[in-house]
Amino acid sequence: MTSDPSKPGNADSKLTAAKATTNAPSAQSTSADIAAFVARAQAMSPHSAHARGRLVFALDATMSRQPTWDMACALQADMFSEAASVGNLDIRLVYYRGLAECRASRWVSDSAQLARLMRGIQCQGGHTQIGKVLGEVRREAVATGVRAMVFVGDAMEESVDDLCSRAGELGLLKVPVFMFQEGDNPIAEHAFREIARLTGGAWCRFDPGAAAQLRDLLRAAAAYAAGGREALLQLSRRTAGAAHLLGQMK
Repeated sequence: MTSDPSKPGNADSKLTAAKATTNAPSAQSTSADIAAFVARAQAMSPHSAHARGRLVFALDATMSRQPTWDMACALQADMFSEAASVGNLDIRLVYYRGLAECRASRWVSDSAQLARLMRGIQCQGGHTQIGKVLGEVRREAVATGVRAMVFVGDAMEESVDDLCSRAGELGLLKVPVFMFQEGDNPIAEHAFREIARLTGGAWCRFDPGAAAQLRDLLRAAAAYAAGGREALLQLSRRTAGAAHLLGQMK
């Protein structure tokens, strides 16, 4: 992961460099890594009243995604609003675009910060890099803890087996992935469903340009990240999106 390409060399850019470079493969899971993470999780309940929820918000930022990127930017405040009703939430933006660019922001704790990040990014043509996103989430989960990941995209152009291997690592770390698919690409659907299944998360399709559907799904994911399964259960009594996700989660 590298810093914001839209503002090269700008110290005020809200994106910070992560340890892995764009072209370096993610390290494979080790027993020591997983044991260390599990020990931290056991020491402090991930959904305790005093713990901050951590949600990775990952988006496909290739050229075809600009309308959905703009829509997600407009809707992201709803995630913080929903989370505030049950707890606290920090969000880390991860996205890919262009030629082998995959980038991550620092953790942000309010919608104004996240909106500022997203407004500074323009989508660029390129292939999907979902594997790099999953690898970055695994790295962060082992290092500091992550409660959930959201992914919004419409395509998959990678090895399904490789993605499933990385998803399985997140499943061992108890990091559910919510795969939100725009449109009906069958190749993407197959991969997205498998990623969700292997991580104990959920897959859901929304119609192109359907802001209301995406809003419900993002609110549901934020509720889970901030308050756990109980918060998602409460929200499922009011929104179809939350009920759909809850019905799939293990």
